[in-house]
Amino acid sequence: MSGPLSGVKILEISAVVLGPWACQILADMGAEVIKVEPPKGDSNRTLGASRNKGMAALYLTCNRNKRSIVLDVKQPAARAAVLKIAAGCDVVIHNNRPQVMDKLGLAYEDFKAVNEKIIYCGAYGYGRNGPYGSRGALDDSIQAVSGVAMLNDMVLGEPRYLPTVVADKTTAMAVVQAVTAALFSRERTGKGQQIEVPMFETMVYFVMAEHLWGNAFEPPIGRAGYTRLMSYHRKPYKTLDGYIAILPYFDSHWEIFCQLSGRLDLLEDPRFRTLADRVGNIDATFEETAKTMATRTTGEWLEIFGASSVPTIVVNTLDGLLEDPHLKAVDFWQEIDHPTEGRLRMTRFPYTFSETPADVRRLQPRLGEHSVEVLREAGLAQAEIDALLAAKATTQG
Repeated sequence: MSGPLSGVKILEISAVVLGPWACQILADMGAEVIKVEPPKGDSNRTLGASRNKGMAALYLTCNRNKRSIVLDVKQPAARAAVLKIAAGCDVVIHNNRPQVMDKLGLAYEDFKAVNEKIIYCGAYGYGRNGPYGSRGALDDSIQAVSGVAMLNDMVLGEPRYLPTVVADKTTAMAVVQAVTAALFSRERTGKGQQIEVPMFETMVYFVMAEHLWGNAFEPPIGRAGYTRLMSYHRKPYKTLDGYIAILPYFDSHWEIFCQLSGRLDLLEDPRFRTLADRVGNIDATFEETAKTMATRTTGEWLEIFGASSVPTIVVNTLDGLLEDPHLKAVDFWQEIDHPTEGRLRMTRFPYTFSETPADVRRLQPRLGEHSVEVLREAGLAQAEIDALLAAKATTQG
């Protein structure tokens, strides 16, 4: 058996990052994933560097361990084919607005009619029962509405989006968690169910874990926002020749930091005696730490604090990650020969399982590469497949 989800079959009806990345995580853990794409394919097939049309970088990083089938679900015969495939699946995952799936005749009830134990997961912008429930959403809009963008306003003086699709990827991980929980429940009860994973609610849940702060009480005791994180001075520290990340957070850390850096004067300063004192005087804490770090090189500080319990580490660039000694030692970066795309670099799955390791079993599929194969497996006759091909409701890559 390869992967803890070996034997689980998933039908993916999604595009961009949220749905595809969630399904890739599940696939890396052993699930069989069938990716349904429209005739033009997932839009990510065109984004980023590429050697061949339809196989661009952003698609490649989110779609390994899958098979691709093209189905134009606006055509009745293709919709029927989707439901026939789903009859043999455990899970359906989509990231379309629920109103779109209702209109297409691909709502939970439609899948449940052909597979009573199906787990049906919809991941989209907003919970369907709220006033935003019919609105479209992408990562930027969710960063805006969930408060993520305004966190930068509180620190930098203007709202800004984080330079990563944090809403898509956080919600993708929530999808994985929800689907695996539903699979566990089905093992116990024998019942499938419908899951809704809205991006907005998921990101507010994510952001406010630490930032509810004074609003954890009613009436509020102070404003929202974890004080330590809202300081302008919270950033990597400049050294004599570069930057370093160091966080003498707990009281034991602070004592070690002051001793090893030669700043014994800070131990006597009432502003910094306890963690609560340092958080209450966070700007001063960061400023004094910065003054100290500016007196030596990055290498010197890494040597001084490397054996201590104080979190101390280099500040990597994106390119630097490719040469990071730790990532090399744990074989995080893998190079694999793709039959059409040549030599590819990809990440290995970051979690380890002692008995059921995750692995790469399939490389990223061409658009519609497995259309005919999947349709045959679902029980469609050759004449039905030929009719779908003739109507361009499916294609074979």
